[in-house]
Amino acid sequence: MAKKAAVKKASKKAAPKKASPRKTPAAAATPVSPPVAAPVAAAPMAVVATPEAELTPPKSTVTNAIDLPSVSLQRFDLTDLQPYTQEKVYATTASKDFHLFYVGRDDVHSILKHVLSRVSVSLYLNMFGFDDDELNEILKKIAMDKTITMLVTLDKSQASGTHEKALLDADRKLDLALFNTHVAIGQSLTHQISHTKGFVADGKVAGEGSTNWSASGEGAAVGSAFNVKAKGYKAQNNTQSIITDQDTISRFTAELIAEHMIAQAQNATAQTAKAVKAAAKK
Repeated sequence: MAKKAAVKKASKKAAPKKASPRKTPAAAATPVSPPVAAPVAAAPMAVVATPEAELTPPKSTVTNAIDLPSVSLQRFDLTDLQPYTQEKVYATTASKDFHLFYVGRDDVHSILKHVLSRVSVSLYLNMFGFDDDELNEILKKIAMDKTITMLVTLDKSQASGTHEKALLDADRKLDLALFNTHVAIGQSLTHQISHTKGFVADGKVAGEGSTNWSASGEGAAVGSAFNVKAKGYKAQNNTQSIITDQDTISRFTAELIAEHMIAQAQNATAQTAKAVKAAAKK
């Protein structure tokens, strides 16, 4: 018996231990190498895209651009008018939608030329005092361009003034039908003076203020260089704002069109009364 027990004990020592399934280590995963991307050929220099900034031509700094069809208000910014100020630069806190210029301090005549000579889509204008030959020449060229919509409203009392009447008579001779299409001379709805002094150009830029279109009204010898120290220089106390705020432009456009239609209706009524009176005399 002792011998059997010894043999049994020895056999237990020799038998290997069975591994528990919970303790069996998982088989090591075989590492998979990432796919190697095929080399990409470098793009030839000829097809490398040029940055947009390099494709966009610089904006023209010419003051009167009426004879330059490629120059417009499409990229207009108020900073374009900095050179016409006495300081030549705006403050860092200046508004991006509105700037006020001062007759006798800033070159308001050139500011008006800069904006109006770049019109290429539409111009709605009401001007109380219209005595600027140079700005009138710009408007005449706009009127001759059939791709531009233009409505001009002038005050009845001012239109009979010596300078303004002579200027308007010359415009009428150029093309009476065209003149009557674009220009309406009249009064306010309640038959007071039409005292608005402003415009909307291309639906992008508006101008409004106390400035009449005349040498002293704009503070310059119209047609010559701006020079406050020039002999005989005269300037009224006037302001001229230039606005790019779209809400103001939208509302001002509607007002300018309404004022033009009022003046046209007054003219139509006057023409009818004149015709009736003439017929009665026959």
